[in-house]
Amino acid sequence: MVMVEENRRYLSGFTGEDSQFDESSGCLFVNQDKVLLATDSRYTTQAENECPHCQVYTYEKGLAKAMPEILGMFETKKLGFEQVRLSYLIYQKIVESLDDAQFQATMVPSSDFVEQIRVIKDQSEIDAMQKALAISEQALVGLMPKIEPGMTEKALAWELEKAMRSAGGDSLAFPSIVASGPNSALPHHGVSDREVREGEFLLFDWGCKKDGYCSDISRTTVLGAPKDDEMKKIFQTVLEAQTMATQAVRPGINSRDVDNIARKHIEEAGYGGKFGHGLGHGVGLAVHEAPRVSPLASVELQPGMVFTVEPGIYIPHWGGVRLENMAAVTEDGVQVLNSIGQFWTP
Repeated sequence: MVMVEENRRYLSGFTGEDSQFDESSGCLFVNQDKVLLATDSRYTTQAENECPHCQVYTYEKGLAKAMPEILGMFETKKLGFEQVRLSYLIYQKIVESLDDAQFQATMVPSSDFVEQIRVIKDQSEIDAMQKALAISEQALVGLMPKIEPGMTEKALAWELEKAMRSAGGDSLAFPSIVASGPNSALPHHGVSDREVREGEFLLFDWGCKKDGYCSDISRTTVLGAPKDDEMKKIFQTVLEAQTMATQAVRPGINSRDVDNIARKHIEEAGYGGKFGHGLGHGVGLAVHEAPRVSPLASVELQPGMVFTVEPGIYIPHWGGVRLENMAAVTEDGVQVLNSIGQFWTP
């Protein structure tokens, strides 16, 4: 039973979106002989159009009530479900529904079953992400000449988002981050009413979706001249760490080792403990997916894996730098999917 939105789309082509964690636009059931997409009347026509190879089943009283009939169609007594997605409440309702119908079936939790397939991207998926990247990059390139001191983070984020839509983006991949001055020391700051100022770091982290696939980029710049030489050193250290880690990517290397290359360089530059998050994460139909590139993950990189390379240095209450590209593992090395460089280099 596949309920994770990205997994459901990957296996069936159904683009219905789940508006929040306790709502679902559909559930995919798969065995060796049958593929069935169960949904409600809001999505029946869409499912039939998008999923010609699936049997579409429309439930009228909710998924739980329909489970005995659905499992009866599959003639199964064992149902695997994605434990990361199925809430305990819905699980209880399904069990009660099966009990009421005197249908004997075992619910078996599973994890990362489809995600393990999705981790290797084919060329069409990489092409889609490059389209999303190009749209996102075009948006910031167009915005940069318009940025002036006194503009707020919220205003800049809005201009960036409008530009991505105008350039063909289907939606945001995630809420945009525009962090100025001391806010740039907060890796997931978001946006605020703070006005940007000359001489401070201005960090952008943004991306859009195109044909279902995400882009994720970070750039840090400075309006005018930096207020001190420490800013130059931090920026250069992060840029060097990103370059060194990217150059090390190849099939067979461990993701932890790639992370360590960047982390060690930052520590040796005198900023130990100022790079708290992992070096990167996979990108695809979801903006955060496998593989993880961090001290906590041990993954042998393989051709077709796509992930971010985003080292950072963050000094609380002062400022920070993060530079983020997307990289694809190739048969003999790495391909950086981005087309734009940095907007400021010391």
